[in-house]
Amino acid sequence: MSTRSVGDGRKWPIDKLSALRLGQRLVSEVPTAGPGRRAFVDIRPVTTPADTEAGRLGWKRADGARTFRLQHWEYDADRISGFDYDVGAVLIKDATATDETELTATLEAWRLHPEQFRYPWQTDDPK
Repeated sequence: MSTRSVGDGRKWPIDKLSALRLGQRLVSEVPTAGPGRRAFVDIRPVTTPADTEAGRLGWKRADGARTFRLQHWEYDADRISGFDYDVGAVLIKDATATDETELTATLEAWRLHPEQFRYPWQTDDPK
């Protein structure tokens, strides 16, 4: 797997870094506070009017200077596959990273690594 350093030298898998730059959300399942729960951290690139215009024209715009929103949610494991997944959900952490370097630093502070993240369809994340 090819990787690329960002900011402090942390390695991102190239496909995941490219996905983030194109505005694709990424997800990682993380440990929970207790039994009967499941937790996920998602990275959501913030979209801009230029992204909206590109989408209207049928393409995705790459942006190496994106801002990212990170959220750590914990869910009731029994509800995760239904429509009511948000019942009993708890937002554990929420942060905004203004660039890729800050994104990597935030992940490090949360004790997460870039290679842990997957595309949403490769996870059980309910969103």
